[in-house]
Amino acid sequence: MDWDSLRSVFDGFLKLGEEPEILGMMAIGCILIYLGIARRFEPLLLVGIGFGILVANLPLHEFVHIGGDVGGEAGTATGVLYYFRKYLVDTEIIPLLIFLGLGAMTDFEPMINYPYTILLGAAAQFGVFVALMGAVAMGFDLNEAASIGIIGGADGPTTIYTATRLAPDLLARVAVAAYSYMALVPVIQPPVIRLMTTRKERLVRMPYAPRRASRVAKILFPVIMAVVGGILVPRAAPLIGMFAFGNLLRECLVVERLSDTAQNALMNIVVIILGITVGSTMTAEAFFDWDTILIFVLGCVAFIFATAGGLVLGKIMYWASGGKVNPVIGAAGVSAVPMSARVCQREIQREDPSNFVLMHAMGPNVAGVIGTAVAAGVLLALVPGMMD
Repeated sequence: MDWDSLRSVFDGFLKLGEEPEILGMMAIGCILIYLGIARRFEPLLLVGIGFGILVANLPLHEFVHIGGDVGGEAGTATGVLYYFRKYLVDTEIIPLLIFLGLGAMTDFEPMINYPYTILLGAAAQFGVFVALMGAVAMGFDLNEAASIGIIGGADGPTTIYTATRLAPDLLARVAVAAYSYMALVPVIQPPVIRLMTTRKERLVRMPYAPRRASRVAKILFPVIMAVVGGILVPRAAPLIGMFAFGNLLRECLVVERLSDTAQNALMNIVVIILGITVGSTMTAEAFFDWDTILIFVLGCVAFIFATAGGLVLGKIMYWASGGKVNPVIGAAGVSAVPMSARVCQREIQREDPSNFVLMHAMGPNVAGVIGTAVAAGVLLALVPGMMD
């Protein structure tokens, strides 16, 4: 065996010496895996994203290989994770399938019973536009700023969908930021809630009187949502339409097999592919720069202002209702379902363990999913025209 053949066996170790930043990315991947497993922060996604970061940053880049001659074409990208991204993520198939699964898993009854909670879901989109303006002020162009701002909606698939259309070069960074902050909702939201609400407000009781929505209402809701949403915000029609279709499968009660598949088998498959594919885009070259730091800072700002926007409207409702609405449920307007609603419940029970407002909080929580899709549609419609 000659020296060159022997050296090829150790190419991976030699590459580590040439690219020490690879070790930094592997450390980040391990941290995400730890947060997913040990701390249970969005484990379904962070475990996959963390592992994707690990394998994409292996020294010889066999999972996502870029460069060299492949099939006679110089610089062709190959690798299983590259093909996952090219044919499933960049084509928007995976984000839309996730919306299908989310629709099949969502119960809109709390929102139908208390329609005013839709406004709280809309108010929480304030963070999207605050982060957008902040990104523009920091030097990002409008397409990039819109992709960063949508992080404030706390909706990973919508963030990926928007970034894929407006700023594909930022896809990896905004996706990881979005899912990281979704996992940190129990850390970010409580201080904002305590800062912006008084103890008196947090003690407000909201008895939940379930008025079982009729089967007709539950069937008509996704149909109306798809039609009205598609007409008012055409660019959001794919997101809203797939979300509505999934919910229709759930509520019509005649396609249980399809509903079960959308909620379980299909959802599990697309989450596996999405997690490892998003992680695989986080290479050292893409991550270690100043823009990445700014994106993570702006993502945190977006989440804080999204929570604040919902709380402000919640306080207005508290005042207008004569103290009958607990303003804390406004924080659930971000679409991290159901984590944000649970955070609101936990914060209220810090003051009064016997106070239960979870079902009221679920109304703005599921409304936030629709609100973020609408916000994305607005950005997709307006931003490209402004760039022209």
